Amino acid sequence: MIPFVIIVFILIILFNIVFLITRINKFNIINKIENKKIRHLVILIPIIIAIIFCFIDLFNTIVVILHLVLFWIIFDFIFLIIKKVTKNEYKIYLSGIISVSFTLIYLLYGVFSVYNVRKTVYNINTHKNLKELKIVQITDSHLGTTFDGNGFKKYCNEINKINPDIIVITGDYVDDSTNKKDMIIATKALGKIKTKYGIYFVYGNHDKGYFNYRDFNNDELRKELTKNNITILEDESILVNDEFYIVGRQDKTETTRKKAKELTKDLDKNKYIIMLDHQPNDYKNEMNNADLVLSGHTHGGQLIPIGQVGVKFGFNDKTYGLEKRGNTNFIVSSGISDWALKFKTGTISEYVIININSNVN
Repeated sequence: MIPFVIIVFILIILFNIVFLITRINKFNIINKIENKKIRHLVILIPIIIAIIFCFIDLFNTIVVILHLVLFWIIFDFIFLIIKKVTKNEYKIYLSGIISVSFTLIYLLYGVFSVYNVRKTVYNINTHKNLKELKIVQITDSHLGTTFDGNGFKKYCNEINKINPDIIVITGDYVDDSTNKKDMIIATKALGKIKTKYGIYFVYGNHDKGYFNYRDFNNDELRKELTKNNITILEDESILVNDEFYIVGRQDKTETTRKKAKELTKDLDKNKYIIMLDHQPNDYKNEMNNADLVLSGHTHGGQLIPIGQVGVKFGFNDKTYGLEKRGNTNFIVSSGISDWALKFKTGTISEYVIININSNVN
């Protein structure tokens, strides 16, 4: 399976290179170069630059190339139809100019969506007896990708002004590329946020590290979190103020993870139950076993149409937003930051505020 995927990937890259060479050759300024060797060299310059960028940042370079080729194919097709209908011959290669311009604008907006962190607010009602509760959810910070420890501290200061009752971190707080200094700065800033009921943390698939090349390990992360009064929940629940439960699940990647029903079977179902689960792909089992389930992981779909594909093929039950199934409200956040990719074309970066209000008089 893996060799097949690699072969398909190589064929796609080769197609993109050949396609771009043929299209660059259509620009008038290129055709005016009479010396064939110089013309071929000029055509190859953008390809060489792209190859160099692949060594610097492979994932994001591929994203740029794939978008450029896709939009170029679309606009070539559009102009082919226009040409046949109007029977006009254009003196300049409009399709190429528009394709390059559109890709540039589109992906610049994608970069803006990553770095421009917004505040998303949800209001939820419950029939259970619960005092008004304000939750702030932070997820997928992947420290060191779009901001360092001090950048995260800035958002902590912003959140502190909101006066949250409780803060939950729903995974992928750190990444393999996170350094210890940023982790310590961020965790201290997080621990200084004033809350009524504390800060709670569950692991994501990146938090413990995949490749073990960062300069701290999970024990050191755990130590810093605990030192800053951040409660780590691993298939555990805690009753807060004798009013509501926080249930924290292990990530789906953990083989020892317990089932949602098992985690809540001994809880008082008359009290409000908030479940934290990094990956939003266990809705069937979580439904009616909690009142509210908070997740991240998907990055809101990241790039169009990845989100739709993820749900279609069952990788996730939901990509983004609020949905009610049975008696349970599910919220998936797109995350406050990003992973390797520096573009979000179908979503935003955010932290989430959930206001829970009781209908009980």
